[in-house]
Amino acid sequence: MAEENHTTLPEFLLLGFSDLRALQGPLFWVVLLVYLITLLGNSLIILLTRASPTLHAPMYFFLRQLSVVELLYTADIMPRTLADLTSSHPQAISFQGCVAQMYTFIVLGISECCLLTAMAYDRYAAICRPLHYSTLMSQRACRAMLGTSWLLGIITATTHCSLIFTLPFPSHPVIPHFLCDILPVLRLASAGKHQSEISVMTATVVFIMVPFSLIVTSYARILGAVLAMASTQSRRKVFSTCSSHLLVVSLFFGTASITYIRPQAGPSATTDRILSLFYTVITPMLNPIIYTLRNKEVMGALQHVVKRPVLLP
Repeated sequence: MAEENHTTLPEFLLLGFSDLRALQGPLFWVVLLVYLITLLGNSLIILLTRASPTLHAPMYFFLRQLSVVELLYTADIMPRTLADLTSSHPQAISFQGCVAQMYTFIVLGISECCLLTAMAYDRYAAICRPLHYSTLMSQRACRAMLGTSWLLGIITATTHCSLIFTLPFPSHPVIPHFLCDILPVLRLASAGKHQSEISVMTATVVFIMVPFSLIVTSYARILGAVLAMASTQSRRKVFSTCSSHLLVVSLFFGTASITYIRPQAGPSATTDRILSLFYTVITPMLNPIIYTLRNKEVMGALQHVVKRPVLLP
């Protein structure tokens, strides 16, 4: 019975970057710096969009929610990654800990996909249907979109984890990664993984491609509306409004597609880890920088907060 329980609930080992010892020291300081910038940038976005009356539009409501997701996303991964980078050996993670990390990772990843889609729809409603904008993007509609984002994330995470963690694993499985990601864990399963891998990959492709297709459709209609505008100034204003979101969408879906929608054979475990490091560490840091530097209203709110006089007692 003890042996059966051990086989059913193994203790995983995260390889991390312990096989690349020369890189561990520099990588620790880079990841730490990026993590601190991520915390600062996303916290600043949350504070600004709540405190500034000019940033209470639906677009900034979704931007604030996106920053919340990014903070939770990095908190799920980065503290443990930093701790593991200080060790020259693979670090153990319990079965329950691996399930919890993957579950949270999937919930937040799917929620981010949906939030980016909602932000694209917001731009479509503002540019293509301005007379109906207040109805289409009412507070109730925005909250419904937010709730749907979290619900889809929870459903997807529950489905994925149920399929993956009911498979049999070796007694001491080593995950060639720095987190409990879907594919590296699934490939460790000792039997019956083919059907689960097909199911998981199908669901992953659907939840990446469907939001991306909706975003492309929204921007195709926006492009049609822009081309119909007679004023060059109006066109520039629309492109300026949409450019930040398009850049964030390109970063997120680009790295996700390269990581999950590709043949199993080819890239090495090191390549997988580098790609994952980009979308789990770099992208959450870049998002608030892109939205802050390329958005005049956010920059204006930031300058107003910085220049606000301090009232002494």
